[in-house]
Amino acid sequence: MELNLKERIEKQINDLSEFTSTPGKGMTRLTYSNEDLLTRNYIKEKMKEYGLTVKEDGLGNIFGKLEGTLKDAPSVLIGSHFDSVPNGGSFDGPAGVIVALEVAGLFAENQLAPKYPLEVVALIEEEGARFGGGLMGSRGMVGSLSEEGFKRLKDKDGVTTVEAMGKIGLDSSLPKRRDPNTIKSFLELHIEQGPILEEKNIPIGVVEGIVGLTQLEVTIEGKAGHAGTTPMDRRTDALIAAANIISQFPGLAIEEGNGTVITTGRLHVLPNGANVIPNKVEFSVDIRSSQEEPISNVIAKIKSLIHSYREQGYSISVEQPLYMKPKNMNNEIVALLKEKSTELGIPYCSINSGAGHDAMVLSDVTDVGMIFVPSKDGLSHCPEEWSDAVHLANGVQIFYEAAKSLTGVEAK
Repeated sequence: MELNLKERIEKQINDLSEFTSTPGKGMTRLTYSNEDLLTRNYIKEKMKEYGLTVKEDGLGNIFGKLEGTLKDAPSVLIGSHFDSVPNGGSFDGPAGVIVALEVAGLFAENQLAPKYPLEVVALIEEEGARFGGGLMGSRGMVGSLSEEGFKRLKDKDGVTTVEAMGKIGLDSSLPKRRDPNTIKSFLELHIEQGPILEEKNIPIGVVEGIVGLTQLEVTIEGKAGHAGTTPMDRRTDALIAAANIISQFPGLAIEEGNGTVITTGRLHVLPNGANVIPNKVEFSVDIRSSQEEPISNVIAKIKSLIHSYREQGYSISVEQPLYMKPKNMNNEIVALLKEKSTELGIPYCSINSGAGHDAMVLSDVTDVGMIFVPSKDGLSHCPEEWSDAVHLANGVQIFYEAAKSLTGVEAK
């Protein structure tokens, strides 16, 4: 017996959850890994099963296209990413890819002939877990990550993007940037990754805007020395400097207000010996706000704070691998998604996104709409991450109706 929509979604979530390098300890699927290859092949097979023509670009993004009746018309894109953070969950990213596939499945099942092409897109390295920065697939696609910038990127083991692509048989010489004139609009479904929808008991959040975010990479160098024989007043301890700096971040965020948040999630101490004074510390700084001005203010204050330690004999470097302005979704598509939710009898509320998504990158070049589904207990980026397939099926129905409108399907 053929599976219904909810069962098809559950099966695909479960199938893709097998492709992890940390079985039993959550989802770890780094870009261009063997797990990436297995997932990629699964997605491509599903695209073909649903009658889509499959292509990959020079970044490894995957596109499955249902041609439209208008010649050379721009496509309506639907999709999300399929990489993960280390020891994350099975829904962040893949849920949106699976929903997009099922929208294409309904087009095939109902033998719809769109005027504008429908394309399912599965994007790479949104999380930045392997090559840093994040949103790499979409940034490369819109051209904000240049060819040279892409080739310079390396993982923690010094493997370049081009080398890593080659290892799983991908062609990095294919075109990366996509002409914006070939994109009519972009729709993305994502799990909320927060508690609001579940607490309100509302199954759909129509996203109005996405926070701006910046990432800094800070390196502080002091001098190593023996933990027992170096007097306290003769030390240039890189970890003490880093700790003093990082401890001031919460105060800076609170002082700035406007929902500004600052996080240091990664800290690397060298030489990392119990009886050695640290001579080098590298740490990340993640800054987010719904408005651009607070982000600029905080960046300036953090840089000033960090550079002030030069006077104490430290060597300092601050790099900024990512800067994304806050983004609003397209008003007409937001209205369309609300209209379709209402017609389907699916309750919704407006919501803002505190996480970055590929939709914010693509909003620079096309009209973008985004919906959230509830996350159990508001949890994400952990093995406990879970969303109900019933809610994902709601997302399929909303996007199916919206995609029919955007692709100009003739009403039957």
